[in-house]
Amino acid sequence: MLEVRSLSVSYGARQALDAVDLAVQPAEMVGLLGPNGAGKSTLLRVVSGTLRAASGAVLIDGVPLDEYERPALARLMAVVPGQTLVPFAMRVEELVALGRLPHEHPLLGPRVADRAAIDVAIERVGIGHLRGRDVRELSLGERQLAVVAMAVAQGARLLLLDEPTVHLDLHHQVAVMELLRDLAVRDGVTVLAVMHDVSLASHFFPRLVLLADGRVVADGTPRDVLTPERVREIYRIDPALVAVAQG
Repeated sequence: MLEVRSLSVSYGARQALDAVDLAVQPAEMVGLLGPNGAGKSTLLRVVSGTLRAASGAVLIDGVPLDEYERPALARLMAVVPGQTLVPFAMRVEELVALGRLPHEHPLLGPRVADRAAIDVAIERVGIGHLRGRDVRELSLGERQLAVVAMAVAQGARLLLLDEPTVHLDLHHQVAVMELLRDLAVRDGVTVLAVMHDVSLASHFFPRLVLLADGRVVADGTPRDVLTPERVREIYRIDPALVAVAQG
């Protein structure tokens, strides 16, 4: 589904990504871990097409990313950023409806299928009680859920998320993780997500990719990636503070 080949990105003199290779299969869930500045969000931005790499390539379904036209890419890929700014009044259902823009008829606008997808996404994320609310008046956590619903409504086969549980309480963190797992298992969606909560990631992502200093230092199951030695070396904390799933 997704292949990253020898991807390198620099910000001035700083190397943000250094020859990163990554392959993600259809319907696979992969969590990107690493300390601040490791290159996680940079990698996600390059894959989403919002940042151009200095060298290397990104392929989706075997096709280079830059060969896709934007409408086609929007039907294939959905992105949930870490923060979303809404500069003007917009109801929650209107924000979620933005996810259907790549599918709408250019002249007829939203159709029955689009409206149904919006309703399903709202209910699936569990934000029906927020209908009619101005997105700008929501808490940061509620707004994050609305953005997740927008991505679900988009119906893309590849879902990229930058810290999807940011601003969420424990209940909603787990609910979003369960939703991502359901999207992968039931809908065949490929999920690639930047995660800072190591314990949460290890419990919900069968595969973790650990980055440090712009390089992939480990790739595999949570148990294999988050060894006590690696947690101590990469995160510089006592491994006993991190609860890693052993399955």
